[in-house]
Amino acid sequence: MTITGRATPAPTGPEKLATQIARRLEEEIIERGWPVGEILGTEAELREQFGVSRSVLRESIRLLEHHHVARMRRGPSGGLEVCVPDVSPATRALVIYLEYVGTSIEDLLRARQLLEPLAARLTADRLTEEGVEQLRAKMRRERSRTEDPTSADFHVLLARLSGNAVLQLFVAVLARLTSRYAQTSQRTSKSAVEAARTAAIDRHAEIVEAVIAGDAAAAQTRLGAHLDELGAWLLAHRVRRPSPRMRSRPADPDPDDDNGRKLAEVVAGRMHDDIVSDGLQVGAVFGAESDLLTRYGVSRAVLREAIRILEHHSVARMRRGNGGGLVVLAPDPTASIHTMALYLDCQGMSPDDLGAVREVIELGCVQAVSTTMPSPEAASRLCASLDRTGEDGFGDLFHTELADLTGNPVLTLFLRITTELWAGHGRTDPSAVLVPATDLRHVHGKIVDAVLAGDEALAQHRMRRHLRNLPALWH
Repeated sequence: MTITGRATPAPTGPEKLATQIARRLEEEIIERGWPVGEILGTEAELREQFGVSRSVLRESIRLLEHHHVARMRRGPSGGLEVCVPDVSPATRALVIYLEYVGTSIEDLLRARQLLEPLAARLTADRLTEEGVEQLRAKMRRERSRTEDPTSADFHVLLARLSGNAVLQLFVAVLARLTSRYAQTSQRTSKSAVEAARTAAIDRHAEIVEAVIAGDAAAAQTRLGAHLDELGAWLLAHRVRRPSPRMRSRPADPDPDDDNGRKLAEVVAGRMHDDIVSDGLQVGAVFGAESDLLTRYGVSRAVLREAIRILEHHSVARMRRGNGGGLVVLAPDPTASIHTMALYLDCQGMSPDDLGAVREVIELGCVQAVSTTMPSPEAASRLCASLDRTGEDGFGDLFHTELADLTGNPVLTLFLRITTELWAGHGRTDPSAVLVPATDLRHVHGKIVDAVLAGDEALAQHRMRRHLRNLPALWH
């Protein structure tokens, strides 16, 4: 079966033709309702469909395979087969990005305080019998000390049981970052560690009791208090970094086992780790292609595929000519954001779930900016974002600018993901009714007025009403 394609335009801007083809295939998969196991077409059929060379199509397929969106199955009945996407590479990349841009413990804790109480409330409302048993089994393992109660596993489980795929994904990223900070904390005595573990078990038990009882308010309150204690512990034991910004890309905090991964992905991971361990700065040359072939002992084809993966995630790029080689790049989460959007679409993310997560993030941003009394520069940036509100009916720039002014890279990144998902649904839904740019500017302007006046309550009220009117665009 071949996909119903559209003519592929010539590449414009920096995006490669292979990336455009990969995006087009992703769109087709989404339009078909993500038919896992279905064959989209043979290599010959897809080449004819898109009018591209074998090398371009194969590079597109490599991108799809890297994200586990689709894979090329060989044999008589083979072809490009739709898969369930794997979000792990994108999650690791986001953790790396957040460390690189200098996420502080305070930034991390603020994001957790906004999102995790929502997970507790939703879980209390949606918990099933199976979920009850999972929570109680988790508590039995913690009490028997077969699992570490100070790890983030409990929080990830709670988010998963909420049934909100967006929330589960964000909490997983926050959990990985928390683990990184915990691993780099100062050494503490055995008695202090045991006291922290005992306290964590007690707090988890209290949260589980409220969740199972369906007491959403108590579950939220108890989880918030637990996060306060966790934050106090992290702040008391943190190691001061010599600089607020890392000067090189950090090592992957949770590398996958090499088993089951393509050789090019393994090599890309090792190259990334070596770039870090060598202490290379952005703009430095890691090595020429010939040097890298010798260093990693792989074929030219494998090395070039590994480099394409690094380029896709903005880790490094190959520069040709004299003085060329693999150049270290500044981080860019765009590819990872796109992968997460694909994953969430496949998971059947609902507009209500996305709206609930976006609302707590946006209200947190409004609160942060309103209470700090924006500087003249910040005020100017907000007003400029109103003037540049686009004609697409979504006004993403205003929302991302507001998040950026919080100075919290976690909130900025998470808001980028939610706004991309939100706008993506509206733009692909034929029933969507776009809001005129003048109307958006008016609503956004009223929010800005309250923010600049330092009226936190009014700013949150206006933002909440604005967000709750948006679902009507594409429900």
